[in-house]
Amino acid sequence: MKKILLLLLSATAIFASQCNYDLKELKVDWKAYKTPLKIGVGGTFDNIDITATDKSSTKAFLQSATLTIHTASINSKNAGRDAKLVHYFFKKQNVKAITIKVLSVEKKIIKLAVTMNGITKTVPMKLDLEKDEAEAEGYIDLADFKMLPSLQSINKACYDLHQGKTWQDVEIEFELKTKKNCE
Repeated sequence: MKKILLLLLSATAIFASQCNYDLKELKVDWKAYKTPLKIGVGGTFDNIDITATDKSSTKAFLQSATLTIHTASINSKNAGRDAKLVHYFFKKQNVKAITIKVLSVEKKIIKLAVTMNGITKTVPMKLDLEKDEAEAEGYIDLADFKMLPSLQSINKACYDLHQGKTWQDVEIEFELKTKKNCE
């Protein structure tokens, strides 16, 4: 009887280890600010590559994740604005992609290594991690990535609309959903 019980427990462990958490949905949102009243303008990116080396849980997936955001896929739901952001902001300093590597996942904080314009900075974000979903929010300062020439370029191109003021902090949010798949 003990042998049968051990055999069943071993089989259960083997079958349980064959489950993976695969990507179901990924969304990266941004909000930049304009005018002296700091009015937010937001959007997302339509082309994001993600890889994860450990898919044993949502947390493991997240901890092992690397994202590549293709800047030409910026989407603010305004084609004219998107074209200006690509031309006057990202192309100004030849930033074709932003790379994000997850450094650590703690109880309420995720730390990311964000690489933009050839510069990597650690960015802490507030984290809400559930069984199959993770949401995070935080800010980057464009000066940290030496992106002020791009900021000045977009401010000049949109001077009247921005009333002469484009802010250098950008809010970043992401939502990752996984789906448990067992074979």
